Amino acid sequence: MSTTTSHTPESEGPVEGPSRPVRLIQNEATTEIPVHLLFRDDPDPVSAPVKPAVVARRQGTGEQPRLRRAGPVRARTVPQADPELAECPARVLPGIAGVLAGLGGAAGCLATSWWAGAGPGPAQWAAYAGAGALGALGFGGLARGAAGRAFVLALFGRYQGTVRRTGLLWVNPLLRRRRVDVRLRHWRSEPMPAADGRGVGLRVVVLVVWRVRDTARAVLGVADHEAYLRDCVEAALARVPVDMPGGVRGAVEAAGEALTRLVAADAAGIGLEVFSVQPVRAEYAPEVAAAMHRRRIASLDAQQRSSMLTSVVDSVEDTVTRLTMRGLVELDDYERKVLVRDLTVAFCSSRTESAP
Repeated sequence: MSTTTSHTPESEGPVEGPSRPVRLIQNEATTEIPVHLLFRDDPDPVSAPVKPAVVARRQGTGEQPRLRRAGPVRARTVPQADPELAECPARVLPGIAGVLAGLGGAAGCLATSWWAGAGPGPAQWAAYAGAGALGALGFGGLARGAAGRAFVLALFGRYQGTVRRTGLLWVNPLLRRRRVDVRLRHWRSEPMPAADGRGVGLRVVVLVVWRVRDTARAVLGVADHEAYLRDCVEAALARVPVDMPGGVRGAVEAAGEALTRLVAADAAGIGLEVFSVQPVRAEYAPEVAAAMHRRRIASLDAQQRSSMLTSVVDSVEDTVTRLTMRGLVELDDYERKVLVRDLTVAFCSSRTESAP
């Protein structure tokens, strides 16, 4: 009798069960990363050098990569007048000196007339000339200095100084005097071309508060310092966007600060001190005024419709909730939908009729 040896599973050794798949994190834009690697504790972490990365285009979006080119930024060149041209005080005398010189010349002429008698000779004519010249220099050099006014003096085109003193003064009559107003002044511009943050053309009226700080550079550095200031304001409006009144809060103040900074930097080189440049009135340019008016009306209408719809929805919700909570009606889903529809139509109709 043959003995059959049966092999049991225990004799063959342990049988491995079905292998568990490795848990992975994967999507369309990343590679497969095992989960256990995310929480691995490395006793000695190795630092890897980090290089500047460029964000590439995302697949299927059509978005172009944004690259920033690092390079030196050149500062804006600020115009300057003649560096050797700076204000300095002029030499003047008190007015009493001119008055005394003029009276002395007049007295000399009277004395010469008494001395010459009926027939003046060469000596008397010389005395007349000297006394007359003294009187002309004395009275011709008198000037009145006022507060807030200054004199820029020049001799044959060369700057000789500035007179800021007040009262009666004596100035060399051979010097050319140019009166300058050094008081605080306000200048309101005519409508100037500008643009808002979206590039829409505007006409902006600007109020500038300024004064002459260096009389020599303001008068002799440029042909007309007021025209130069006007050009600086117009150039600044071309670089700074100006928003319409009633827009984003603080946008008008930010635009005024930027305009003041730019105009003050440009005008400082010719001796002008600018304190503020503020837009006081802005309107759309004539070529875009009609289109922007229609767009503004459409925006206001959309806002009104959205506000009305929100109010109607709140009213309908409150009505349905009160009816249900107080047990006045028992509604299923279909009846609730019908009631909501009818209430919405009724509320919208009433608000539309009451609206102007």
